[in-house]
Amino acid sequence: MTSGEAEVTTAPRTRLIGGPGILLVWLYGVMVVGAVSRSAVQIATQFDRAPLAYTLSALAGVVYGFITYSLVRGGERARRAAFVCCAVELAGVLGVGAWTLAEPSAFPDSTVWSDFGMGYLFIPVLLPLTAMYWLRKARGARTG
Repeated sequence: MTSGEAEVTTAPRTRLIGGPGILLVWLYGVMVVGAVSRSAVQIATQFDRAPLAYTLSALAGVVYGFITYSLVRGGERARRAAFVCCAVELAGVLGVGAWTLAEPSAFPDSTVWSDFGMGYLFIPVLLPLTAMYWLRKARGARTG
């Protein structure tokens, strides 16, 4: 090291995807592909049929993508961001799920989160709960 260089020490990022966390990344990756590809086709070919539903599906895909990225990135900041996104995702699933049951006419076509994710085997409602548990556990393991 030369006299003009400062020594930079950075703590290694905490892995978030060890063990069962790898399954979360895989499931979120599948959901990204499913939600984004479905909404892209629907928006491109029949947006006027159900713009709210297709826009919400695209938003779900973006949320899934961010969570996937955060889980793979690792570190405390990414863990917190993923946790917040999972909470937003869960709120979206519960809100849209209740809305689709209470006012079905508002959704002439389903979204990823319709009926609490029934069209996706309820994975949209189970996944954020599981991920939030995993992320909380990851924090606890790091802080002791």
